[in-house]
Amino acid sequence: MADDLFKALADPTRRTILDELTEKSGQTLFEICSRLSMRHQLGISRQGVSQHLAVLEAAGLVETRREGRYKFHDLNTAPLRQITERWLVPDTSGSKESTP
Repeated sequence: MADDLFKALADPTRRTILDELTEKSGQTLFEICSRLSMRHQLGISRQGVSQHLAVLEAAGLVETRREGRYKFHDLNTAPLRQITERWLVPDTSGSKESTP
């Protein structure tokens, strides 16, 4: 799972999509495409955005739900928490400095 997560986060367009879902979760493909075009000047096709969303969904970062004929995309931060919990070591020294 970590491999899929890092692969998904490696692409700047996918990180931009996550930024947009962080700001407003529950967007349709049309909304995401519009925001990428208008706010970030990304000239990417709907199919391209759909493929990026598929990678994010496979990594568990995006969840989809259907309501009627619409498909909504929601951000899921649980995989990110699992990664941070995996490598973060609690500071038991009481010092605020980190060691290299």
